[in-house]
Amino acid sequence: MGRSENDILAAELLRLQRELVTMQQWIRQEGQRLVVLMEGRDAAGKGGVIKRLTEHLNPRWCRVAALPAPSDRENTQWYFQRYVEHLPAAGEIVMFDRSWYNRAGVERVMDFCTDDDVKRFFRQCPAFERLLIDDGIILVKYWFSVSRDEQERRFRERAKDPLKRWKLSSMDVEGRKRWSAYSQAKDDMFAHCDLPDSPWWVVPADHKTTARINCIAHLLSIVPYKQVAVPALDLPPLRTHRSPGRDPRPQREVPDHAASLLGST
Repeated sequence: MGRSENDILAAELLRLQRELVTMQQWIRQEGQRLVVLMEGRDAAGKGGVIKRLTEHLNPRWCRVAALPAPSDRENTQWYFQRYVEHLPAAGEIVMFDRSWYNRAGVERVMDFCTDDDVKRFFRQCPAFERLLIDDGIILVKYWFSVSRDEQERRFRERAKDPLKRWKLSSMDVEGRKRWSAYSQAKDDMFAHCDLPDSPWWVVPADHKTTARINCIAHLLSIVPYKQVAVPALDLPPLRTHRSPGRDPRPQREVPDHAASLLGST
């Protein structure tokens, strides 16, 4: 009996995640710096892709930057300033769950900035990204695209599911009314910031599993990593030895809730 499509995709996802571990080992050993920007429509599945990307990576050297709304002080800074402090050092990976492109997207559409702010962003962003690349940072930018019908289905699913309700914010509800404005903002963003040295890559995301696989496979294809030697780890045999006197006081264990469930079947 042949494997199902789900089995094939699950096996490929696991293979790609193993390759991500190899990529991280190369980044760590070679002192490389990787920045991945995750942008796109609300409910397009960015979080799910980030989760699969980072699931098996060493969190000491890979982190997710999901910045909250700027403070009053940050609003007086150079716009890119608060993002700079989250950039990676040698051997690190940083994934931005939304990034400086907030200015070209949600801030613009929701009227949190002025037209002059947006024009200034479009002038400065290409230069800012060229500075990062010129300094040796590997910069990869993904835009997750989802159809309006699929976005609406996911919104309604989140609204009904207590485990997903937190994913549906008041901003999402308001943005739902502004589909066309977001479309225009995305087109303008690509017109100004889809450049040969820092291109945008679009990930069709109506199907979550294939979006995850396609994004990870693409990232692995453009990061020039190589297999690096990993020292073998040999565990010596355990030695039996007499323990010193132990504290005789009883220890408190959590109740075995799992056993109570199994015992009732």
